Amino acid sequence: MVSVTENTEQKIIDAACKVFILKGMDGARMQEIADEAGINKALLHYYFRSKNKLFDRVFVEIFSGITTLLSDVVSSSADIVELIDNMVHNYIHLISERPFVPDFVLHELNRNPQLIVEQIKLNGIDFSKFQQLIINGVTKNKIRPINPVHLIVNILSMCIFPFVAKPIIMGFMLNGDEAKYQHFIDERTEHVTTFIKNSLFINPAEK
Repeated sequence: MVSVTENTEQKIIDAACKVFILKGMDGARMQEIADEAGINKALLHYYFRSKNKLFDRVFVEIFSGITTLLSDVVSSSADIVELIDNMVHNYIHLISERPFVPDFVLHELNRNPQLIVEQIKLNGIDFSKFQQLIINGVTKNKIRPINPVHLIVNILSMCIFPFVAKPIIMGFMLNGDEAKYQHFIDERTEHVTTFIKNSLFINPAEK
């Protein structure tokens, strides 16, 4: 059975997540978080003595989902084909379920980039494995030579931007139609994987 303490702490974290996403670290107030959680401010301070400590806990919970996903994708991919397929599919799926994540992370990048770097290091993403998969693909003459940093930035950018730019894409390009935007997102996985592979693979038949 989950204890009252665990329930209360999770309620606070969930409430803080909503408030921080809406107002950011600087704009959020502890009283607002207490109200959202349905508790008094004194109890909130009992669990989290400062807004900074609470924000760090919320951020770690949100960002660890991203870094864990990337770490799992890189470690489980046998070759460059699996890497591209797994990274695009899983990343778009993650953000589709939690569309607030990109804005939240971008806000924190401007405020405290070192925290993000620390979290990436703590979650043990093996960038050397990512590099090796690319080197293997080039060595076997399957893909064109490419800087691994450029490739991962290209993949992540193509996955993230449609969510960050939703107001522009939906409002300007899709006439404000939410259903059309959702259909556009549903198509993204196949579109991005195809685009990346067409630009990368020497022999399209090997994709």
